[in-house]
Amino acid sequence: MDDITGFFDKDLYARENGIELLHVGKGVAGVRMAIQEKHINSHGTVHGGAIFTLADTAFALASNSHGIPASAINAHISYMKAARSGTLRAEAREFALNPRLASYTVEVTDDAGEKIAIFQGMAYRKTPPRR
Repeated sequence: MDDITGFFDKDLYARENGIELLHVGKGVAGVRMAIQEKHINSHGTVHGGAIFTLADTAFALASNSHGIPASAINAHISYMKAARSGTLRAEAREFALNPRLASYTVEVTDDAGEKIAIFQGMAYRKTPPRR
């Protein structure tokens, strides 16, 4: 993936959920999502699926930032605190990389910088074509 911004632009699900790209670099990415009515569950808090989608988007950007197509093979999220309004941010960081597998941690925070969730994901990296 030579153009990671173009990669994000093609993510229709992320865009439909109001996710915005903040930054992306080798092994890192940041995104944000302004909480909207459509993100709220029956408890009046942000739906876990919306938070997972935000974290997963940051993970996808970070794992594809090296120019080698990567797909999730495992993802786990732990929710720390409920969110009700404002903006959520997700920051992905790579902590292990090899030719086939890469692992990432994503922290989701609220406007006050408090942790809402921690996401861990592993991506399978496709073998680049031989030249």
